[in-house]
Amino acid sequence: MYKLVKPLLFSIDPENAHGVVSGGLRSFCRLWGSKRLLRAAYGYEHPGLEREVFGLRFKNPIGLAAGFDKNAEYVAEMAALGFGFIEIGTVTPRPQPGNPKPRLFRLVDDHALINRMGFNNQGVDVAAMRLSQLKDRQGIIIGGNIGKNKSTPNEEAVSDYIKCFDTLFDVVDYFVVNVSSPNTPGLRALQEKEPLTQILNTLQQRNRKNDISRPILLKIAPDLTNDQLDDIIEIVTETKIAGVIATNTTIAREGLRSHGRLVAEGGGLSGKPLRSRATEVIRHLATESKRAFPIIGVGGIHSPEDALEKLDAGAALVQLYTGFIYEGPGLIKRIGKELAISKR
Repeated sequence: MYKLVKPLLFSIDPENAHGVVSGGLRSFCRLWGSKRLLRAAYGYEHPGLEREVFGLRFKNPIGLAAGFDKNAEYVAEMAALGFGFIEIGTVTPRPQPGNPKPRLFRLVDDHALINRMGFNNQGVDVAAMRLSQLKDRQGIIIGGNIGKNKSTPNEEAVSDYIKCFDTLFDVVDYFVVNVSSPNTPGLRALQEKEPLTQILNTLQQRNRKNDISRPILLKIAPDLTNDQLDDIIEIVTETKIAGVIATNTTIAREGLRSHGRLVAEGGGLSGKPLRSRATEVIRHLATESKRAFPIIGVGGIHSPEDALEKLDAGAALVQLYTGFIYEGPGLIKRIGKELAISKR
């Protein structure tokens, strides 16, 4: 079915197409029996797919990456498609419109996207309210991807992360600290050792004050050098956060086949061109840390083989976004079946 509608969707502006698909899915899921129908068509359950990672039980290791559901509007609908976990956001303390449009571009010849969305979202309070009103989580694990507002100076960034952490604490299962998006000016400077350690230590201190604690993960860029990746390992070890998501989008543009005008667009590149580098980062982190912490692998997963590559490199879980756009919801089921067969 997706193969039939994909040409139509790819004929309109990417951001508008996203609204059409997500809004249409939400409308469909209001019909009686619709979610059951989606689960029958796209879901795949198998005991061999269950995972326990950073203290949480996942019904399968295939997640939806942050960016698709920025405002926690489609959690139940995406769960019905078979995802084992869903990451909402990136959310910021205050609502912000993001960067001017157009800000999302398809590189069809490369099976890729370039985005410079700029953390457009309705604010953390809206996301928390929606999650608190969610009636049927269907056993889905929900992650909260948190960032800082564009107007907040880097010296005050920790206060933004605290606000998001406190507001979402009761309605998510884990947190992701996003300091690696290329679309907020200066944000990636927070990946440097001193400011990053301060942010993570501060959140961990707040975490320990609660009766229960939430796993905190760090999402990193694929553009870090090996020395910087070694610093990340040291920071994760020192702050005792739960793990790492590798990777975010890249600012690199090597080897692309798409029209030069598209390649020249500013923003983060995702999709097939990122597959190899994301896997390299996962393998480096897993090898050099001696698998001291779990890694969620994301970047260029367009097939079951791509998912297996990430897991074999050292990832405990995987996430989809651009591959989901290009291949459709059937990709989730195909990956699940292959993982069950291969017993990964």
